[in-house]
Amino acid sequence: MNSVSHCASRRTSLLYSVALSSVLWPLDAWSQGAPQASRTLDPVVVTNPTPTASPRQSNSSTASRLIRGGKKRAAAAAAAVPSTTVPASPAAPTLTLNQTAGSGSRLNLTRLQTPASVEIINAETIAERGQHSVIDAVTQDATGFTASPAPGNGGLSFNTRGFTGNSTVMTLYDGTRLYVGSGTLTFPFDTWSAQRIEVLRGPASVMYGEGAIGGAINVISKMPLTVQRNEAEVSLDSNMTKRLAVDSGGPINKDVSYRVTAVGNMSDGWVDRDKTSNVAVSAAVRVQASETLAWTLSTDYGDRSPSRYFGTPLINGRVDESLRFKNYNVGDSNIRYRDSWNQLRTEWEVTDSITVHNALYYLNSQRHWRDVESYAWNKTTGLIDRSSYIEIFHNQQQVGDRMDATFRGHVLGMKNEFVAGFDVNRIDFTHTNNSPYSGASSVNPWSFDPGVFLSPIPTVPSFNTATNQYALFAEDRLSLTDQWTLIGGVRQDQPVINRTDLITPANGFVKSFSATSWRVGTVYNPVKDLALYGQYSTAVDPVGNLITLATTQKDFQLSTGKQAEVGIKQSFWQGRGEWTLAGYQIVKNNLLARDPNNPAVTQQIGQQSSRGVEASIGLVLDHGWRIDANTAWLRAKYDDFVQSVNGVAVNYAGNVPVNVPQQVSNIWLTWAFAPNWSVNGGVQIVGKTFADNANTLAHPAYTVVNGGVQWKPDANTTLSLRVYNLFDTIYATSGGTTQWLLGMPRTAELALNVKF
Repeated sequence: MNSVSHCASRRTSLLYSVALSSVLWPLDAWSQGAPQASRTLDPVVVTNPTPTASPRQSNSSTASRLIRGGKKRAAAAAAAVPSTTVPASPAAPTLTLNQTAGSGSRLNLTRLQTPASVEIINAETIAERGQHSVIDAVTQDATGFTASPAPGNGGLSFNTRGFTGNSTVMTLYDGTRLYVGSGTLTFPFDTWSAQRIEVLRGPASVMYGEGAIGGAINVISKMPLTVQRNEAEVSLDSNMTKRLAVDSGGPINKDVSYRVTAVGNMSDGWVDRDKTSNVAVSAAVRVQASETLAWTLSTDYGDRSPSRYFGTPLINGRVDESLRFKNYNVGDSNIRYRDSWNQLRTEWEVTDSITVHNALYYLNSQRHWRDVESYAWNKTTGLIDRSSYIEIFHNQQQVGDRMDATFRGHVLGMKNEFVAGFDVNRIDFTHTNNSPYSGASSVNPWSFDPGVFLSPIPTVPSFNTATNQYALFAEDRLSLTDQWTLIGGVRQDQPVINRTDLITPANGFVKSFSATSWRVGTVYNPVKDLALYGQYSTAVDPVGNLITLATTQKDFQLSTGKQAEVGIKQSFWQGRGEWTLAGYQIVKNNLLARDPNNPAVTQQIGQQSSRGVEASIGLVLDHGWRIDANTAWLRAKYDDFVQSVNGVAVNYAGNVPVNVPQQVSNIWLTWAFAPNWSVNGGVQIVGKTFADNANTLAHPAYTVVNGGVQWKPDANTTLSLRVYNLFDTIYATSGGTTQWLLGMPRTAELALNVKF
């Protein structure tokens, strides 16, 4: 891997030079005068500019209020709304500073108005770059995000600002949080049903409760349409991944509209014996009961049989390329996830200054694993020793209701917006397994019989929990002047866990927690479309996973965090460019750590911190060029971290946490080089990460290049040829000291998209 990484590094330098030249040339011309109107074609994208849609979010946009309010009210409201509430250039779906981002605030603020680092990845961008999974869209487009995916945790495990995992970087769907069981999150996974993905970097507990010290990712689904639109896409790649997707939406009558999306794929996989299949279906109906009242009923379903590749064993601490496509799982391994989400959303404009939103929802998840998940090369025998014969079932239901009311008015003559609400839910979770996951076998690394799953321990119900969560929240925005605003928020969470141990009844318990999170920030606009901001925020993380809290962890405190952040954002060049810069420091206390040689022993110790700088730039250039780039530099470390390893105290203070890269960058270039033709290329650069707390083994830094070309033979048809991992870089996304999960090799895909 070292030689590959060295070559990748040389390619990275070349690509950086090309990107820099592309940026400096037009900026030099711009500095000599205002840019002239472009005489070139706009970049070609897979989907048309988003038509008028009805929201399924709890925080509806200003545009949706115009639709509800009638002609007279709409005209008055339109006059009060600045023109910058929509993206400046329809040809640049990546320029989103003036787009509303509900994930950063409940007050319907744009990115420019929000005192936090929040990004929007639109469906047009996702489609243009061929990003079929939520992981690809976030890690290749958002600033400072990487992922540590594995079949065992459902694939949705993100890392940002020095913090990793589902218990500290939260994933939501339409603003609704699915509580994580045993570190596993399995929905949403496909981007076809997403209208956009909103990413909030830094503590998000004031918005979504415990479990978001690192950040939050909110996947916003496609919404019912007020104009008819139909779309279909079919694709095939070199791993024999066959994908079919459809999307239909429009009005049923003047008061009712709908949206239905469906996507499915089957694949042979890129490692041996790894056939996969995935289906996701989403449907929504919106009823406009009156000019001021609307309901949206939606249902989403996912059925996945994902990859059963758990990693490649290391030989003498390195990846042997001859093992790259080997799958060491047993022949009858099985993983399946079934998730369903049902939601009823209400939007009620009580008056011109009061709006109420309510979301009533029911979520159901059924999961099953039967695998051998741990592989280690035996230096003495030359064989791969396999262990951790694991069979697990999850049965999880969550029902809840979230309501908020927004009040717009004045305080002491100053414009003020205030929102307050509550969030209540109940999660029932049953865990069935064959713990302590014994069983072992050894196989030849290059030629072997995968065998079958045999466990000496029966699979039986282990425990169930009933978690009741109650929360109150509020947020306020006070405009001191036309240029200066103050924004603050607070949230109080009260989760109560009732655990019933079905094997050892004495280990059952009832445990309650109390957590207060708050944020205060300010935004100053010295000139139009330029914002200086600062914020201080607090957050909390659960001890392990809240709904699967173990008996040995019930007396631990919640982990607490605090962040200070300052930044600057600007939209410039008549809306053809934007840039952001942010600096931050986060400190997290009351960490949990496990003894590496005795995973049953958990300790609550120490402190972890990170500080960093993040920057992004987007430019629509002349001659059909567009560039989008971002980078993040950070220093993450344990400040106070002592573990007991085999009865010996080991001090890890100063070490870098596992799976945390210190530098992450993304660069995308798009060029509309001829009528109805465009080409794009992306470079993803990830610094080295450590595989253990002792920092004795590192995953090397890597650079992955993706590219594609698109042709539109007519206005409704797009043919795309894409190549992922163009230079076939061998790299590890995660893994410990004995096995690493490798990234996908070079893969070519041909896709046809048709609108009708």
